[in-house]
This record gives sequence, C-alpha cells and structure tokens, in this order.
Amino acid sequence: MQTDDRAGLVFALAGFACLSFGDAIIKTMAGQWSSLAVAALRYAFGAVGLSALLLVHEGPRAFRPAKPWLQAARGLFVALATLCFFSAVFVMPLAEATAIVFVSPIITALLSRPLLGERVYPSTVIASVIAFVGVLIVLRPNVAAIGVAAFLPLGSAIFMSLLVIANRASSGQGSALSMQSFVAGFAAPVLIAAALLGQASGVEPLRFGWPEWDVIARCAIVAVTASTAHWLIYLATMRAGAATIAPMTYVQLLVASALGWWWFGDRPDMVTYAGALVIIVAGLYLWYAGRQRQRAARRAMTIDS
Repeated sequence: MQTDDRAGLVFALAGFACLSFGDAIIKTMAGQWSSLAVAALRYAFGAVGLSALLLVHEGPRAFRPAKPWLQAARGLFVALATLCFFSAVFVMPLAEATAIVFVSPIITALLSRPLLGERVYPSTVIASVIAFVGVLIVLRPNVAAIGVAAFLPLGSAIFMSLLVIANRASSGQGSALSMQSFVAGFAAPVLIAAALLGQASGVEPLRFGWPEWDVIARCAIVAVTASTAHWLIYLATMRAGAATIAPMTYVQLLVASALGWWWFGDRPDMVTYAGALVIIVAGLYLWYAGRQRQRAARRAMTIDS
C-alpha cells in the first residue's frame, strides 16, 4: 500500500510539473501569434492525437458518448478556461496567473451545492473567504498594471470548476482515454471558431497570419505534454487515490514560479508570494477538512457494523 502511495505521488509530481512546463511554452509564444489561435491549434493537435489513440485501443464504438450534450458542455468549459488562461499568461507573470487559478477547487465546492445538490460545509465557506483574500492580494499589482485583463485567470478558474462538476456528472460513462478524447474533440471546434472571430474582429492582438514552423512545433509539444500530464495524474489517482495526491497540485505553482523566474525573468514581489501562500493555505485547509470528514464517516460505519 505504501509503495502504491509513493508511486502515485511520483506520478502526480511528474504530471503537475508537466502542466507548468506546457504553460511556460505557451508564454514563449506571446507576441508571435494570437492567444486564440495558439489555443485552437493546441487543441486541434490534441483532438486528432487522442482520437487516433481511442480508435486504435477501443474501436469506433468508443466515439458514441452516452450523453453527447454533457460531453459538449465539458468541451465548452475547457475551451473557455483555456482561452482565459492562455490570454492571461500572454499578459501577466506565469506564477501569478497560476496562483489565481488555484481557487478553482474552492469554487467547485461552492458550485457543487446548486449544480449537484451536494452539501456545502462550513469549512468550504471559511476556505472560500481565505482564498478570496489571497486572490485580492495577488491581483493587487496586476490590476494596476494591465487592468481588467488581470481577472482572466479568475475566469479560467470558474470554467475549470464547471468542468470538474461536469466531469463528476459524466463519471462512469467511458474510459479515461475516451473522456480526454471527448473533451478535446468538443473543445477544438469552439476554439477554432473563437480564433476566426478574433481574426474577423479587426482587434490587432487577436489577428493572426500563417505561423512560423516553431510556433506549430510548440503547440504540438504542449498538446503532448498536457495529454501526458493528464495521463500521469490519472495513474496517480488510480495508485494512491484523489485525496492522497490532492496537495501535490501545488507543485504546479512552485514549478511555474521557478520557470517564470528562470525563463522570463518574472520576479513577483513578497506581497504576491504572500497572496499565493494564502490561496495554498485555503486549498490545503479544504482538503484537510474533507479528509477529516471521510475518516469520521469510516469510523461511524465501523461502529455501526
């Protein structure tokens, strides 16, 4: 059991580090191509690659989702989350954008009541207040510097929360590979449409021409690293359980901070680090409270039996 936990934690560490590495590659394309076009090409690569794998491993029948509209909603949510986050890392430091996105688990807990009928515990409310304070601290210098665009990571966090809730609703409706393939397959057309609308809008940062070969290559690399990261996180969950690996998500923030410092010269001030720490504390508190409830429930079941 301990070996499984250790293996799960190693897989989770590698997976979350991979996600940050992909985000850093996305940031290298700022000013070279539209963020909308980057998101569209990245997911087009992902959709083609994952669909090919699904066809080989599970056959044509795997492409028939039990609830197509639910899968379409998952694709829409991940598309909107991607648009917000890619646009954010184009205009603000990687670590700060990543830190704000980490309020997503708390937003998920709050939304689970109206959308899934799950109970909202006092610990969720407390964690939400703490996280909100952390977000305000991190946003402080960015709003002054870049305006409302600083709220883009918060939009990404909201859409990621909706994706998690849709994932819960679609639990058991297919393999992990089919779920990844569906979300990429439905997200890609949304992102392509968004890129074309951006091109037609006449807004200069959203316009794009034919990309250089290295932009195409970097989009393909991000598609591979992201899919690999999600696969590693899935393996980690199977080995050690979601609750065990949950704190490892914050490795993503540490790696993003290191890459932002080394690759782009982004050196957040101590107040920004303090805000990120407040968000992490809120997330860990929410995780710890959930673990305590699970242990109490198991003890109650043992006593009853």
